[in-house]
Amino acid sequence: MQNIEAQVNEYLQVHTNKYYFSGSVLIAQNGNILISKGYGMANYELDVPNTPQTKFRIASITKQFTAMAIVQLQEKNLLNVNDSISKHIPDYPETGKQITIHHLLTHTSGIPNFTSFPDYEQTMMIPSSVETTIDKFKDKPLEFTPGEKYSYCNSGYILLGYIIEKISGKLYETYLQENIFQPLEMKNTGYDHYSNIIKNRASGYYMTGNGSINAAYIDTSIGYSAGALYSTVEDLYLWDRALYTEKIVSKASLDNAFNPFLENYGYGWLITEIFSHKVVGHNGAINGFVTNIDRYINDDVCIIVLCNNGFSMINVISKDLAAIVFGEKYELPKERTAIKVDPKIYDAYIGEYELAPNFIITITKENDQIFAQATAQSKVEIYPESETEFFYTLVYAQITFVKNEKGEVTELILHQNGQEMPAKKIK
Repeated sequence: MQNIEAQVNEYLQVHTNKYYFSGSVLIAQNGNILISKGYGMANYELDVPNTPQTKFRIASITKQFTAMAIVQLQEKNLLNVNDSISKHIPDYPETGKQITIHHLLTHTSGIPNFTSFPDYEQTMMIPSSVETTIDKFKDKPLEFTPGEKYSYCNSGYILLGYIIEKISGKLYETYLQENIFQPLEMKNTGYDHYSNIIKNRASGYYMTGNGSINAAYIDTSIGYSAGALYSTVEDLYLWDRALYTEKIVSKASLDNAFNPFLENYGYGWLITEIFSHKVVGHNGAINGFVTNIDRYINDDVCIIVLCNNGFSMINVISKDLAAIVFGEKYELPKERTAIKVDPKIYDAYIGEYELAPNFIITITKENDQIFAQATAQSKVEIYPESETEFFYTLVYAQITFVKNEKGEVTELILHQNGQEMPAKKIK
């Protein structure tokens, strides 16, 4: 245990000192907490440090609580996951007859994801009732036949929250408090209303070339049942413990929730393997926050990482912490050194690269320096390690420019969070 704690502290201090990790971490094994600690600041303006009691927006970790509420209602025979959504939302358009609650839970509904709409950055700041949010996507055509494909969809989880309210006759947040949080004594978990005074609530940040900036405002009514909750690492550990019992729902219902459907997604959980150990987990991202909970259910290991720097490498950090626990190989973030190159080579890299639909990385050159700017993010300088390989200093990420046989730049590859993501040059 002491060795694990020392390794974790060394690892996270490097991330904190070099790459601005800011958050709280809890690691437990066989019912014993090995480490529960805060790093960085909950509020940089007031110099308030993060602690295990700091409350973070948990973003899409919210979905597992929404899914569990649906499972509870099914156990009470108030719905069936095979019901069409039209059964519970009669005024939903005709497509609602094809879509089941199961489709919503597993991201297989075909409904367009409203947080990917072009106007989302503007509308996210405006308070919205659940009905108004649903109006944004309900009349749009389905992207595929329900059940045919997996496509991550916040819209579906908004509809689930609405169904919970319709069936229970209670506000979504009230239902969760009465049926999950209070029974499990999760006293530091709730719906993150911006106007409420919530003690120990962290502020959300991003790192830029000029230091920390406050994350853009988002009204939490937008996240609703897809991403509006806050919690602490300690409360989420209470949640982990409860999921080994039948305090909330039966074992049969839990087993079904943890059953992987298309793309290994269950009911609010992603079921995968890391280091040949089964893990039931989920991550989240919302303005200024990234979060992750991984439950290695055959090993009784739980790793929870909640960050209030939106650029923190949540996937890499969570996986490396698991490596420490399981005695697997991992690496401390490497110290990278810029070399001198002829700035003229930057000219070939200038342009736009499409990483995903509506997500572009723009490369520019100013005063013999090269910059990268992703959609909705700040422009930051990148530094050469070679004539084609560049690195960021504010986040642990790298860019490789790829040329064809004619020497023309055709794409870049973004190396981040343990992934290699190609982006085709489109301009």
